[in-house]
Amino acid sequence: MSYNHRMSRSIPGEPDDRPPDAELAAAIADLMHRINRRIRQRANDEFGPLGLTPGQLRVLRTLRQRQAPMRMSELADALGIARRSATSVVDDLVVDGRVARRDDPDDRRSVLVELTSAGVEVLRDAHARRHRAAEAVFGALSVDDRRRLEAILRRVAG
Repeated sequence: MSYNHRMSRSIPGEPDDRPPDAELAAAIADLMHRINRRIRQRANDEFGPLGLTPGQLRVLRTLRQRQAPMRMSELADALGIARRSATSVVDDLVVDGRVARRDDPDDRRSVLVELTSAGVEVLRDAHARRHRAAEAVFGALSVDDRRRLEAILRRVAG
């Protein structure tokens, strides 16, 4: 019996009012956690040579998706982090020349953050590296298996 299986079992002497498939759901959750950890490790290995942290990569991706400069407060909100944390990440990206700050013409108190050409280029490289990391994790699955897994995960994700 695996460690994860033992951990998801009910406590001896306690009533078990879980549905019969609760063990299976817990096992799936444990497996997904392990797979996510593998993906993060692979991605970090791939992104390391780019000099990017996962947080920096999230900022760059968010700016690319927006396709327009963002106020620092909007960026922090989009990332779900504190403004001071966003400022810290943006500071490092400015030093590396991957984003630029400029005054907001509509609000003198605000600063806009935008991707630079260097930021776009590093995103292209990161995208290719992300594909390599995903292939390393899911390479054992056939294309049909991947399609089925994607369909299932989309249903679960909602």
